[in-house]
Amino acid sequence: MNLSAWTAADITAAIASKEFSAREVADSALARIEALEVDVHALNQVTPDLAYAAAERVDALVAAGETLPAFAGVPAAFKDNMNLVGTRTTCSSRILANYESAYDCTAVARMVAAGVLPLGKCNMDEFAFGSSGETSATGPAKNPWDLGRIPGGSSAGSAAAVAAGMATITLGSDTGGSIRQPGAMTGTVALKPTYGRVSRYGCVAFASSLDQIGPFSRTVEDSANALAVICGKDPMDATSVERPAEDFVAATRDPDVSGMRIAIVRDMLDMEGVTPAVRQSVLDAAARFEAMGATVGEVDLPTSQHGLSAYYIIGPAEASSNLARFDGIRYGHRVDSPTDTLDLYMRSRAEGFGTEAKRRIMLGTYALSAGYYDAYYGQAQKARTLIASEFSAAFADYDVLLTPTSPQVAWKFGEKSDPLTMYLADIYTIPVNLTGNCAINVPCGFAEEDGVKLPIGLQLIGDHFAEAKVFRAAAAIERNLALDLRSPLVTGA
Repeated sequence: MNLSAWTAADITAAIASKEFSAREVADSALARIEALEVDVHALNQVTPDLAYAAAERVDALVAAGETLPAFAGVPAAFKDNMNLVGTRTTCSSRILANYESAYDCTAVARMVAAGVLPLGKCNMDEFAFGSSGETSATGPAKNPWDLGRIPGGSSAGSAAAVAAGMATITLGSDTGGSIRQPGAMTGTVALKPTYGRVSRYGCVAFASSLDQIGPFSRTVEDSANALAVICGKDPMDATSVERPAEDFVAATRDPDVSGMRIAIVRDMLDMEGVTPAVRQSVLDAAARFEAMGATVGEVDLPTSQHGLSAYYIIGPAEASSNLARFDGIRYGHRVDSPTDTLDLYMRSRAEGFGTEAKRRIMLGTYALSAGYYDAYYGQAQKARTLIASEFSAAFADYDVLLTPTSPQVAWKFGEKSDPLTMYLADIYTIPVNLTGNCAINVPCGFAEEDGVKLPIGLQLIGDHFAEAKVFRAAAAIERNLALDLRSPLVTGA
């Protein structure tokens, strides 16, 4: 049995009709992981015991004739910064290599309660610092469209696992584009919900005012279903919002965009660095929306070009504070035979953190230091406010904004050695984290590089808590384009 191209909805329906059992699904998924993991390295840890235990619960419901939950028997995996009892939560860092989850991340617990089969923890850039998956201490995940290329970051393994057919749905976290950008690189549907829509409890914090958990999937409908499961108020997270879940799935079925107001963000599309293939794919998608009855216009968001600069002050500043706890005493790797307490701190952190983590901790500590706080952190927060004001003005006239998700398709390993060049890969996604809006990546075409076919991503941005509109537009273009998004690892080509 090969379910590598099946949707979550189809798997649950087949289990409900007794076409096959959840245990057979677990057998199939774990066999696929065993066959592909050595090449893809999408997972830091595989958890067959958890998967089979969940399968038994689902099969018992089927035998009892009970109504199945939303994701009954669906193979799933979770980014390795999300706690799940029975697993390690390492953040792909040496400093947390042996940390055992002491409690469940709320979003993960809600997916498990919805019936998924937890296959394991997904590889990622260390502490979510990166845009390529190359900063993982366990080694990089590979792109299923071309194993010589990056799958994007930082939710590299979560994206690669879906694109390779190793898992049907995964969760990632998005601080500056870490769900949407790898979604674009791997041809998967990838959602960053509105800040506060999903609890962050149990997800190891990178930048607390920017982080948000969201799903990777093969279809927009599965993404909508996942958001319906994981969203909602959580008493363990004061930033989660008391807001009823809308019928997101209904928005994806028979989607109608006639009358919807959609705008191309023109100045973002014309930025230096966007490739002709990516630019043309976004314009073609806009033309298709217009042909489907939407009103398509253009807006400029000029302050957004400063989003990258603001993000690389605010993000590292918050990260330097959040990661202070990993010092070899309270949490994390501890060196042997320290000479004194200062030696313990310094050598434990020096050995535990990788190069990119150290770079961001130092950058953030500097930005928050006395004498520089107002010059850097204060100015970055003012820029953030201006960007948010521009987005609010745009959403007064339009329902959805269109941009590329990434200025280029997946690049080869080692192609970007300069960290500043790497940071530019998130130039379209970062402003959305600064404003707290929702956005989704939907595959919108392909580009060919060196004889390799690689997916291109379209970013649809919505106002706060406008996920239903975003899902409707995303489902409409998904259906209109009808792309074959099976990677070579799925088709066997």
